[in-house]
Amino acid sequence: MAAASVAAGCYQKPEFPVLGYETGQQYCKDGLDNDQDGLVDCEDRDCLWTSTLCGQWIPLQETFAPENTPALCHDFVDNDDDGQFDCNDRNCQNVMEACCSREFSNALCSDGKDNDGNGYVDCQDFGCRGGIYVTVCVEEDDKACSDGKDNDGDKIIDCLDDDCKGANACKPKGSGEKETTLALCSNGIDDDGNKYTDCNDFSCTKSGDQAILDYCKSKVENTLATCKNGVDDDGDGYLDCADRSCSDTLNGAPEDAAAWCASIAEDTYEKCTNKADDDADGYADCGDRSCAESGKSWTGQAGKTVAEYCGTVLEVTFERCKDGIDNDNNGYADCADYSCRLAKDAKVRQACQESWPSGDTADDRCRDGLDNDQDGSVDCNDWDCAWNPAVTVCNGPKVCAPK
Repeated sequence: MAAASVAAGCYQKPEFPVLGYETGQQYCKDGLDNDQDGLVDCEDRDCLWTSTLCGQWIPLQETFAPENTPALCHDFVDNDDDGQFDCNDRNCQNVMEACCSREFSNALCSDGKDNDGNGYVDCQDFGCRGGIYVTVCVEEDDKACSDGKDNDGDKIIDCLDDDCKGANACKPKGSGEKETTLALCSNGIDDDGNKYTDCNDFSCTKSGDQAILDYCKSKVENTLATCKNGVDDDGDGYLDCADRSCSDTLNGAPEDAAAWCASIAEDTYEKCTNKADDDADGYADCGDRSCAESGKSWTGQAGKTVAEYCGTVLEVTFERCKDGIDNDNNGYADCADYSCRLAKDAKVRQACQESWPSGDTADDRCRDGLDNDQDGSVDCNDWDCAWNPAVTVCNGPKVCAPK
């Protein structure tokens, strides 16, 4: 191998150490947590800046391998040649046994510390917000599910987004009053509990109060300008072309707006295979629901649809979730892809979670002596067996436990 070189990615060097110093050759190879931040030697990003031991190594002979095992995620080599190495690589961040994330439990997500040194503390850290065993970040979810913003870029806002179904902010809390005043028709709450809020409720749009009618008239999303401005102008939870008032003439959309939406629609075979996010909704090709559910023709396959094509590439099988390939071209391979990690099909989800039961129990799967998710870790040596609250048979030292 050639000499090491520092490759810190987007990491910003801290101005001061947390409690001490983990700097220089001596302290970055002594096996001690010198600055008491929970990170030892090259696990500590301070060592990227102050030691030649922890930077990226460039092999003299080029090789290529998926960066998806603990060993490959700690060898200082960009094995998959994507510009990121080890824990800076998104694929490594999703190999929990590689211990790139140190914020993944209720205790670690509520201790007020930046345990993995990535600049985000507790529920600010994606490892906490997306943690499969973390339940202490509901307040953060409530905030995101009631701020009027499309935080995840799927053009569905707040409580209309399935991601918000479990948030307290999205539980019914109307006063029970009929929406007959301007205040009740503009407060963003389904006061009468009929599942229609404010100007989406006939009690507001057909009100005899001119002030309410004027207000609702101003809350429309049915012009070319309002259908391409990135704002949910009518407050119905759908942005621009995701709103039928923009895309569907039968639903009142003007022809120029409907034509615009049709021009950027991502539902043809050509647009669903070009590796581009044509409709700018944050999802490309078959990772976009408009492709995955499209009934348009699959070019070159008589009688078959784009949706059927997507069925051949989407990461929705155990095999595709373990092949190291980003099959659906959405930027995430295998268990880094939500379609694998959070699959509704238990057999698919088991590719990413050793302890996920299917007819048996979590304990059964974590003591059967098998590597059920084929990640190289068996039973209690597997991260999710060690940390799953439903598992009671793993009482020894836990993988990735804070030092």
